[in-house]
Amino acid sequence: MDKKDLFDALDQFSQELLVTLAEVEAIKKHLKEVIGENTKLRLENEKLRERLGEVVEKPQVHKNHQGRDNLEKIYMDGFHICVTFYGQRRENDEECMFCDELLFR
Repeated sequence: MDKKDLFDALDQFSQELLVTLAEVEAIKKHLKEVIGENTKLRLENEKLRERLGEVVEKPQVHKNHQGRDNLEKIYMDGFHICVTFYGQRRENDEECMFCDELLFR
């Protein structure tokens, strides 16, 4: 193998390494996003389980307003209660006109 062939082979190998490195970086970025989403969902799940525990432990005193009160508490915890986005976290606790319609009609 002469020097030119050796240099060309090393250059090709270097290019392939750069492509592989770019693929690894893309996989790392995607993995970070998945881990972040997983953490967010775990926190939401934990809050919903806590809320469910509170609802189950409460005595059934006022059946007429209890459902509305529970929805209002869920909404105040930062979750949608409307049919369109039910159970999803409200971003930055912004108000949702569909949820407001359910609560204040």
